[in-house]
Amino acid sequence: MLSWNVNGIRAAMGKDGLPQLINSKEYDVLMFQEVKADQLPLELHGNGYAPILYPAKKKGYSGLLTMTKKAPIEVTYGIGNAAIDDEARVLTAEFERLFVVNTYFPNSRRELERLDFKLDYNDKFLDFVQKLRKKKPVVVCGDFNVAHEEIDIARSKENDGNAGFTHEERDWMSKFLGSGYVDTFRMFTDGRGHYSWWLFSFDARSRNIGWRIDYCIVSEEIKRQVKSSTILDSVHGSDHAPVAMELSLSL
Repeated sequence: MLSWNVNGIRAAMGKDGLPQLINSKEYDVLMFQEVKADQLPLELHGNGYAPILYPAKKKGYSGLLTMTKKAPIEVTYGIGNAAIDDEARVLTAEFERLFVVNTYFPNSRRELERLDFKLDYNDKFLDFVQKLRKKKPVVVCGDFNVAHEEIDIARSKENDGNAGFTHEERDWMSKFLGSGYVDTFRMFTDGRGHYSWWLFSFDARSRNIGWRIDYCIVSEEIKRQVKSSTILDSVHGSDHAPVAMELSLSL
């Protein structure tokens, strides 16, 4: 499985990284965030994947796309809350053995003007996936818009209390993982220097001054089926890098 905040699906399709990933057919499920489109480019049809698009109500904003080789049993758009669902932040595909949840968490923004909205979203999201988990295991991939620990951000002291690195957001991430979910990247990789998002400016990516805010998460009952979890930081086409995970458990 692969997840990537593409920061505009049309723009990303015009660069090398995204078409190469799709044409490789390496992944059974592709999950994209911030697609900013209510219609898909023609190139995303007829390529061996079934596309499931979830556009935001506001044109050119947010939006999710999940592409699967195997057709899901059922697709759920949103979590049943109008304020959240208008922004197209949760797209769930149910398969025989598990749920695959594509998500784009809100950004709490400068001056933390959306922090309360994000924290409300966080709690509602946890309630949602916990209900799914009562039926079968859950995979959650996407842009969580939070660097969880100090090792997940290049300049932790300078960013302490800033959007995406507030104590409230980080505490919730700890709560989420403590509720029976596993940050799969940290199963295989320790230490600093591993990031999935960089500012476009200041040569941040080439200098590796970044944040790890994109995650592949599994409910702990399938932890042993996770074979690898990586950041594909050599793949370009967005200010984010894709994150990928391999499961031995079939859909």
